[in-house]
Amino acid sequence: MSDCSDTGKSSWPELVGVNGEAAAAIIVQENPKVGAVIVKEGMMVTMDFRCDRVRVWVDKYGIVKQTPQIG
Repeated sequence: MSDCSDTGKSSWPELVGVNGEAAAAIIVQENPKVGAVIVKEGMMVTMDFRCDRVRVWVDKYGIVKQTPQIG
């Protein structure tokens, strides 16, 4: 696993239940070192771990379903 000790804020549990687009904007605003990527439930993603990425998992309505975190 990579060392992500200098990445700033790394988890956003307060965004569960929020619109995914709004959540992505908040994540980038609160931590400019990361990029937020919206991922719809059921989509396949790579398994690599990256300190500069936050996946925002949303349901079919675009609502965040799990805590966005660096990875």
